[in-house]
Amino acid sequence: MAYVETQPRSAGLLSRAPSGGLVLGAIASVQFGAALATHLFNQLGPAGTVLLRVATASIVLVAIWTPRVRGRTRAELVLAAVFGLVLAGMNLAFYESIDRIPLGTAVTIEFVGPLAVAVIGSRRPLDLLWVGLALTGILALTQGGTHSLDGLGVALALIAGCLWGAYIILNGRVGRAYERGTGVALSMCIASVALLPVGIASGGSNLLEPKSLAIGAAVGVLSSAIPYSFEQEALRRIAASVFGVLMSLEPAVAALAGLILLGQSLSAREVIGIALVVAASAGASRRIGEAPVDA
Repeated sequence: MAYVETQPRSAGLLSRAPSGGLVLGAIASVQFGAALATHLFNQLGPAGTVLLRVATASIVLVAIWTPRVRGRTRAELVLAAVFGLVLAGMNLAFYESIDRIPLGTAVTIEFVGPLAVAVIGSRRPLDLLWVGLALTGILALTQGGTHSLDGLGVALALIAGCLWGAYIILNGRVGRAYERGTGVALSMCIASVALLPVGIASGGSNLLEPKSLAIGAAVGVLSSAIPYSFEQEALRRIAASVFGVLMSLEPAVAALAGLILLGQSLSAREVIGIALVVAASAGASRRIGEAPVDA
């Protein structure tokens, strides 16, 4: 028998919102949240900041969706656990990356994950053009210029990108297996537990300071609670191709957030690099003619 629960009012609000608006809102929320999070790095380190982000987001999501374990199959619980570990790894790698390289650059490099999801399995020759454009854009970001990028920061962004690709695939499956946001809420709880050792080691007693808790709560809502809920609702109703086209705007939004909140200006070469990756991601996504994830 299928598990049935009373849906909170927020579920109705999300279901009535335009799918495109949900994705764009998620993009803006997560990137401006990431820019805000960098202000905690000196005090908590990237790992401590990630722990606060994910833990506070978990509290918000559990309060909204009240997920339950009883009545779930073993396969559903394993799916939530795997998704939670992917969330933990993706967020940790990304925050460690933006501690070393600019936000816009990190997100652009990270975007190899969604791009790979868009083109994997395709046999169309035109898709090679999109891959070539993306590689050219990433090379423009990582080569030349007046400053060199931190190699570890680039590697961490690539790891985050691989996990981002896994996140996109798993998010749709969790959305189909669980009602509304209950699956992502449960997975975020698992991610919080997984991040406890590294987060406590990095942040220590500073994790409990009121200012840190306040900023961490804001980051958790902006970077996790809002975007994950928005994206999962959008993935129920739109094709993966459309989702990918909209998500291709993320590097540009990240660069804008870095400029406005962090003063991270970009050279003309870096702007061109980001533009190439955005164009490649949009083009590749439009070539994938998948049906909507959920009717």
